[in-house]
Amino acid sequence: MVGRLVTVGVYGFTAERFLAALKRADVEVLFDVRQRRGVRGSEYAWANSQRLQQALADRGIGYLHLKELAPTSEIRAAQYAADGALGERKRTRTELSDTFKCADVEQILEPVDLDNLLAGFDASTTAALLCVERDPGACHRSLIADRLATTMACRWSTCCHEPGPHRVEDQDARRSCLRRRP
Repeated sequence: MVGRLVTVGVYGFTAERFLAALKRADVEVLFDVRQRRGVRGSEYAWANSQRLQQALADRGIGYLHLKELAPTSEIRAAQYAADGALGERKRTRTELSDTFKCADVEQILEPVDLDNLLAGFDASTTAALLCVERDPGACHRSLIADRLATTMACRWSTCCHEPGPHRVEDQDARRSCLRRRP
């Protein structure tokens, strides 16, 4: 299990600022929790899998794709429908729908053995959860972070776009779907 956890999204970063944010957070390994490891738009070509892995390796940061933690296409489609009803887009979304949160927890997080998945890491490891959305509350990585924080009995923070203290996400707002079922 990891000792410290941060989350980071691709949107809003350049490659240089992204890597600098990981360095400021002392990230040792990046867990890519995207279903598809690419990002549309030439400004985000650096975040496509092969380029990102090379940039991380050049800086001594490990990389692990945890596709089993990515939402299914069906779960993502439910979020897109909720976004459409609100007139939002993925890049501007600030919050996940309750339907998405509950489906992701029930279908993705509850069946996964997180302890086993992260067994090769110890309490001295600082890890980052990566997806694309800028705001962690708009992304499934916040649900993963909440579950890991509960398991590890710690809090998580977000890699900021600007230098400064890391923001601690309000974890209480998502608790209703995150409790483990007996």
